[in-house]
Amino acid sequence: MPKVCTAAYVYGVVQGVGFRYSTQRQAQELGVTGYAKNCDDGSVEVVAYGEQHAVEHLLEWIKQGGPRGARVDRLLTEPYPATAFEKFNIRY
Repeated sequence: MPKVCTAAYVYGVVQGVGFRYSTQRQAQELGVTGYAKNCDDGSVEVVAYGEQHAVEHLLEWIKQGGPRGARVDRLLTEPYPATAFEKFNIRY
């Protein structure tokens, strides 16, 4: 299976609701590596690397709204230079 790397920018109520931690847990279950990071504009940046179907599954989970308490209004994605991350981290 080919591996892909995608950057996603998540807008809505996504800070202060456990979004990064829930995304990390979901990514780990799917075998996806990368990171989630809060941005100054209130969005969350997610970079996901793994098998295409697993990355697509993670992005679909995000699009559906992520964890309880979060609200995803907009999700923008773009290809990201393929980077083999060791695990899925939360960046500060």
